[in-house]
Amino acid sequence: MRLQTLLGIELPIIQAPMAGVQGSALAIAVCNAGGLGSLPCAMLSLEAMRAELVSICAGTKRPYNVNFFCHTQHAPDAAREAAWQRLLAPYYAEFGVDQAAISAGPGRLPFSAEAAEVLEAFKPAVVSFHFGLPSSELLARVRSWGSKIVASATTVPEARWLEAQGVDAVIAQGLEAGGHRGMFLSDDLATQVGTFALLPQVVQAVRVPVIAAGGIADAKGVAAALALGAAGVQVGTAYLLCPEASTSAVHRAALQRQPATETALTKLFTGRPARGIVNRIMRELGPLHAATPAFPLATAAIAPLRKAAESLGQDGFSPLWAGQNTSGCKAVSAAALTRALMGLPTQAYIPIGTTAPSMASTTPVM
Repeated sequence: MRLQTLLGIELPIIQAPMAGVQGSALAIAVCNAGGLGSLPCAMLSLEAMRAELVSICAGTKRPYNVNFFCHTQHAPDAAREAAWQRLLAPYYAEFGVDQAAISAGPGRLPFSAEAAEVLEAFKPAVVSFHFGLPSSELLARVRSWGSKIVASATTVPEARWLEAQGVDAVIAQGLEAGGHRGMFLSDDLATQVGTFALLPQVVQAVRVPVIAAGGIADAKGVAAALALGAAGVQVGTAYLLCPEASTSAVHRAALQRQPATETALTKLFTGRPARGIVNRIMRELGPLHAATPAFPLATAAIAPLRKAAESLGQDGFSPLWAGQNTSGCKAVSAAALTRALMGLPTQAYIPIGTTAPSMASTTPVM
């Protein structure tokens, strides 16, 4: 089955869910341009998630994707947290941060029964997962709404595992991709390969549609992925400069620096490998420092440094998520970018509020 038919979309373009740099506005714009807009929910409270979903339903009648993390929530390790804060102590002193006032908190939450309770009122056309899948009970609940299930794989074994669990499509996430690696069967970074090495292997290994992700930033990249057997592509970094994204000022400035942006995988900001633009703390501590607490507990200690530095216009402690190919980042509308990725005219495709072919997505009963 074609991806467009499976998901009810016009174009085989999925906007990557990017927690912390977007909300409903970007998802709506992509949906109304003919692609599949995505709402990242890992950093949203239940109340915030509900509000964003209400906004999406008001802004588009087209199918949309809601994305969740599926990580194991680790309990804080007091000794490790103390060691991590000692390592950061010189930075706290530099920016006048009161170390005693730092609050603990996970920063990101996995999909839960409580989240499913909120989501059920909306019955989104697509629900996607990162870091594996939730419990079979939660997965069955999502399926019962008629939602299609999509999940990320970074290796062929992960893709096969996801197919065995009954997903409707697999995202083949290459090493070039910005943000968190979706790896879940192994934490060995040596298993991670580039998009155009991974993609044909995954296409050969599974029967479900495969979506290519990582390093795809323009129509030529989309065409190359489709030629290698992808049913569609997932694009994130290219959308970061769109006005509908909530990308911070320092993040936008970093994306527009010349020469070409340097990125690396780092664990410093969350405790799990994620690709971002190299900045001060990554250079000074090393991007994969062993003292970093388990995901997502590293976030709490870094957050006050980020806030203090950004107030001064500095990006040295900010997670500047971006893929290796930033050439597609342009300050154009998300609708124009979505159409351009398919080599189509760049005006918005469908005005907001226009009804499209029906899918599982419905207006919720509140």
